[in-house]
Amino acid sequence: MRAIRLSKAGGPEVMEVVAVEVPTPGPGHVLIRHEAVGLNFIDIYQRTGLYPLSYPSGLGREGAGIVEAIGEGVTRFSVGDRAAYGTGDVGAYAEAHVVDAGRAVRVPAAIPLTTAAAVMLKGMTAEFLARRVFHVKQGDAVLVHAAAGGVGLILCQWLQTLGVTVIGTVGDEHKADLARAHGCDHVILYRREDIVDRVKAITHGDGCAVVYDSVGKDTLDASLASLRRRGMLVSFGNASGPVPPVEPLRLSRGGSLFLTRPTLFDYVATTEELDDSAGALFALIQSGAIKVEIGQTFPLDRVREAHEALAGRQTTGSTLLIP
Repeated sequence: MRAIRLSKAGGPEVMEVVAVEVPTPGPGHVLIRHEAVGLNFIDIYQRTGLYPLSYPSGLGREGAGIVEAIGEGVTRFSVGDRAAYGTGDVGAYAEAHVVDAGRAVRVPAAIPLTTAAAVMLKGMTAEFLARRVFHVKQGDAVLVHAAAGGVGLILCQWLQTLGVTVIGTVGDEHKADLARAHGCDHVILYRREDIVDRVKAITHGDGCAVVYDSVGKDTLDASLASLRRRGMLVSFGNASGPVPPVEPLRLSRGGSLFLTRPTLFDYVATTEELDDSAGALFALIQSGAIKVEIGQTFPLDRVREAHEALAGRQTTGSTLLIP
């Protein structure tokens, strides 16, 4: 089968398409033949070495397809089942991948496998951000950076179901229209508008209960300044680079603020948590409350181009590799 392999960290050029043997699932594992593979910023962090890998290595943690083989002791799946995963071992950039059966979920018949591949990691991220990291309540104002991105579009829709006022930042008018169509009540064009001034105007000077920030270094100051007293900054990504150290006194002076740097893997650490998160996500998709935007697809052999587009903020919604 074809698979992407890396021998070192670096730019998109370090990703090579190679021919490898189809793996055999060991005890407790399943082999999933992919219909689609999801791209995420964590893939870029791993490819560049920000999140180190052991080489040689595969890449990617998210995919969906059909269970082709099962290992000894697996009762959670049968051959032919529709399955998806978002927190598997690296190696999803391939025509097939072996995954721990406890890290994969069944995909309801009503949900296309391409949708599942586009939404597992991003959708479960939106789930834990909206439901568990910070308990938003009806009437709260929240700020979502990169509102037209893969996580942003899902998160804004999820927050709308909770009755909050959703403010989103985007880079251009096209992304602004997309964000509005997916749950944003107010959109800030960050290249021409001051984020903090607009947030203060929208919230009548109060600020936001929570800021969801996947951008990182470039938005830290604006995120902290956009919070209300005792508000929380949820920093969950580094698209513009790692966030510099924050002195605790800065949080105190800002209004007894909270800062957290969560990761999905700690919120779906058990199979029960994984099933609950994916179940809540699939339920909202099936109800129509969340519409999944697949902005672009790339063949597996154009993975370098896909990474360049994702890193350059030239994508909207989810991005898929099609093996």
